Amino acid sequence: MKKIFTCMALAMSISAALADDAPMSVVSSLYDQSNTSTLGLSAAPGTETVTIFAPTSSTNQFSNGVVMTAFKGDLYCMWQSSATDEDATDTWVAYSRSTDGGATWSQPMELCPTISSGYCSSGGWIATDDELVAFINTWPSNLSNGGGYTRYMSSTDGLTWTTPADVTMADGSTLNGIFEQDPHVLPGGRIVNAAHFQPGLHVCPIYTDDPTGKTGWKKGTFSYTDNGTQSRELEPSMYRKSDGTLVMIFRDQNSTYYKMAASSADNGETWTKAAVTNFPDSRSKQSAGNLSDGKPFIASNPVNNKLRIPLVLTLSNDGGTVFDEAYLLRSNDDIQALRFSGKAKRAGYHYPKSLVYGDYVYVSYATNKEDVQYTRVPVSSISGIETVRMGGKLHLTVGDDRQLFVETGGGSATVEIFALSGAKAASATVDSGGSIDLSGCTKGTYIIKVKTDRETVSKTVMMR
Repeated sequence: MKKIFTCMALAMSISAALADDAPMSVVSSLYDQSNTSTLGLSAAPGTETVTIFAPTSSTNQFSNGVVMTAFKGDLYCMWQSSATDEDATDTWVAYSRSTDGGATWSQPMELCPTISSGYCSSGGWIATDDELVAFINTWPSNLSNGGGYTRYMSSTDGLTWTTPADVTMADGSTLNGIFEQDPHVLPGGRIVNAAHFQPGLHVCPIYTDDPTGKTGWKKGTFSYTDNGTQSRELEPSMYRKSDGTLVMIFRDQNSTYYKMAASSADNGETWTKAAVTNFPDSRSKQSAGNLSDGKPFIASNPVNNKLRIPLVLTLSNDGGTVFDEAYLLRSNDDIQALRFSGKAKRAGYHYPKSLVYGDYVYVSYATNKEDVQYTRVPVSSISGIETVRMGGKLHLTVGDDRQLFVETGGGSATVEIFALSGAKAASATVDSGGSIDLSGCTKGTYIIKVKTDRETVSKTVMMR
């Protein structure tokens, strides 16, 4: 881990070195580019890697576009699969399910089969309380400039799926673009994503108020840089600043090896022109988002070359303007060997995507475009927040600002905080929900005792 706390003057000097309208930056000293294995970073406590699928001589040996989600308490992962080569005509969309929190996974199951003229790839997920929607990027072979359109399949049990149907725009027409794999649900319920529209691949942010993401999509107002059959800005992801501004970050096809970024102050309807940032990039996909406390993060390969090693989680402590904290997910020291040959296969941690679920942030990816894997990090290790599950309806969260948030599920509660020595550090009574100021507490382990008219529960919490 490397964490650099910046003062306002430093943040201003970094921003001044970028384009005037760049909405984000990274502290330039955060990554040691001379250290090609780890960038001088270390892993957060509790970081672990799990293999969902590993190829053998008798299975498909190409995997990419690994995307996870959670639905009705289970974890799901989809990816594109083929015998040997990237985007081959035999490509199909596979998925696997874990019913034990991600420890073990089912054998790959068919989500969408091969098509007769072209191929399909993974387009991401939307999960509601009752329905799991899988998006299928469909690439017909008869489009002269490439590109394609997006279909969806849905399920209520994660095993039985509807027939693929077209994702539609607000006017009812087919969404003639390829979904990026990172649809984000905003606090108000709106979904914001991006698609690469025909002809070719020209990116545009999109949004819908349909909670399933099947219909109602509209293009945001956005001006891309035209590079012929594609836009300069490609394969974006998005996070939300603390003031509600959305920031979309892009791969730069002009090979600056830095991310580009644009912002929206109206929930995705209009966007600034994308500007080059100082955030290093291997010219690959990335995945941005927010932790449960709102803290922005970016999972990526932050190197100034095409090598997609290492894989890093970078966070912002000022609400999303300056990124100043980074943790190692995977390095060159622990990468497995490339075992099978194939078109576009090479060493690296390819196309990461992220999921914040329960007590973890999951980053999924294809190692060497062979192994389907994820690395998960305890949120408590990177956010300064430890969630305390009290049982019943009680829920406590200790925040970075040393505020203890208490939710009782109805009714009042008496809360007392004790040091391990037995000395009382704080106490308060809250109605249904409220916060308690613990800013005067030093770092260490404390005992929290909560008493309601239903129960009395005690738990320990680590104050960072």
